[in-house]
Amino acid sequence: MSTKQVEAVLHGSAFGMVGDGFRVTNYFPNGNKPGRKMSPFILLDYHPPHTYTPTKQARGVGVHPHRGFETVTLAFQGAIAHHDSFGGSGTIFPGDVQWMTAGSGLLHKEYHEAAFTQNGGVMQMLQLWVNLPAKDKNVRPRYQAITRNQMTRVQADEGEGFVEVIAGEHKGAKGPAMTFTPIHMYRVQLSAGAKHSFDIPENFNTGILWVKGNGSVNETREAKELDFLLFNQAGTNFTIQATTDIELVVLAGEPIDEPVVQYGPFVMNHPIEIQEAIEDYHAGKYGVLEE
Repeated sequence: MSTKQVEAVLHGSAFGMVGDGFRVTNYFPNGNKPGRKMSPFILLDYHPPHTYTPTKQARGVGVHPHRGFETVTLAFQGAIAHHDSFGGSGTIFPGDVQWMTAGSGLLHKEYHEAAFTQNGGVMQMLQLWVNLPAKDKNVRPRYQAITRNQMTRVQADEGEGFVEVIAGEHKGAKGPAMTFTPIHMYRVQLSAGAKHSFDIPENFNTGILWVKGNGSVNETREAKELDFLLFNQAGTNFTIQATTDIELVVLAGEPIDEPVVQYGPFVMNHPIEIQEAIEDYHAGKYGVLEE
């Protein structure tokens, strides 16, 4: 067993609004350029805690298309609703996950849930885009609504805390998310003084979004809220220590060794496929979804 070391600490871009409902910072690709070092993950937006006032008009992102990848949304606080043109719909509450496969193409919209809109409150969430390999770019769209009680918890090695397994596995516990390529995604909460170790295959790209608190990795590299820790591929094991109460999201995945061409909401392998995606969208091949 060899230690996996932190290669770099990435910081998010300036805060900006996605639609009128999500105040986010982007870690990649616009905030930083990790290139293939985070494949199969191609975008990470994080919405730290932000208070929205009550309103009668739902805030969010209106109808828009996607093709060739998956969106993964994790709610920490607040409530987020989703509808798509293939019949997928649902609301996620704190700890829940929406895992939407755009595949061959769909329309969707996401916005603050009705009661949250009317009452206002604190919203905190994360959205991740996961690439699909060429052979799966045109799969039929699907929607996975994953509630927190479906996730397996692994107790901290030392002290109080736990790891919730969303995708992949950790210490024998398997997550409920279905993925097209090998991916591990964990939500981690550790109390001050707690410690926990992780084993990741050596060829996987690995990163940690440090959501809350202060701590360290491998007892040497300090980390704080809003850091994104990018690891070297070499090594298989790392340990997290909590100085204060901490919360983080661990991402690890087998790289997809294929060309990536992104144009807005389309992620394909070649420019001609992007043009086809745009033409199919304008031809109405992604279905129908009302605003």
